[in-house]
Amino acid sequence: MRDQGLSAVYLTLRDDLTVRAEELPISDLFNTDRPNDQLRFDFETRYEPYQPYALDDIGGIDLVVKHQGDNTDARWRRPLEVKLTVVPDNTTCDRAEVDWSPELVIRPPSTKYCALGLYDACRLRRAEIRDIFQDVCGNFQLWNSLHEVRDKRADLIAALNGFQRQFRDAQRPFLIQPIWKTEGKSPSLSANAFDLFVWSDFALCRTFIDKSTGGVADVDRYMRASARLARVLYVLSTQERANLTTIYTEMAYGLQTDKEFSLPGQATRAYLNTPRRVTPILPKEVVASIVEWRRKVTES
Repeated sequence: MRDQGLSAVYLTLRDDLTVRAEELPISDLFNTDRPNDQLRFDFETRYEPYQPYALDDIGGIDLVVKHQGDNTDARWRRPLEVKLTVVPDNTTCDRAEVDWSPELVIRPPSTKYCALGLYDACRLRRAEIRDIFQDVCGNFQLWNSLHEVRDKRADLIAALNGFQRQFRDAQRPFLIQPIWKTEGKSPSLSANAFDLFVWSDFALCRTFIDKSTGGVADVDRYMRASARLARVLYVLSTQERANLTTIYTEMAYGLQTDKEFSLPGQATRAYLNTPRRVTPILPKEVVASIVEWRRKVTES
């Protein structure tokens, strides 16, 4: 897409805390204007600029974009998660084609990196972050208490909303969601089969914050993700470093820990609100080029 001058669909947070779709040049996604042959794409590696914010090992992220042959701190351009998805999923395949949408599954390492990125972008204003979360997070007695999280649910969501409103301009591209579209339940590719959606870190967080607002009274996966995010931002704003493993382990709330949350196509449709979800920009014939590019990148 970069070679053809095509932009990705960028899902970004607006002032009213809704997500809109706009265009994102691939150079902005990579955070560099250097040509592809001067870039390094490292898969499943650690994004070192975030490690100082953690007391434990932050682990790897799906894709790290760096300047090739650069040994300075400026070589680190972008940490990105990648979630390959299919349109339609099983919750939308029986609907009209205009309503088809993909499922999105998010793992705990994704929300950890997302939280680190949010703090990194806003760290020079960490006193403001602390002030937003102090009243609710500073008064927590037991973060592993379901009762206390339920009791302070509204305050946690209010703080997260306040943070997103105040720091929305700091959002960055974070999650790449390539889609491939099939002919409904058939495995055959549609004529227009491929496209690239990119979630900003703020937009991705909006999905689970939205799901935490109202709805079920219990602490579900969405509310757990919201509470974890609030705690990480508060700890980083007050101590500058956080033990993410401890935070995530303490805040399991009896839920399985291999998955943070998922959004079925019925839910993602509202966020991927663009004609390119229905009619992807790339034809199915580009699949050979995609496979060849991946092979070259892996071997480089």
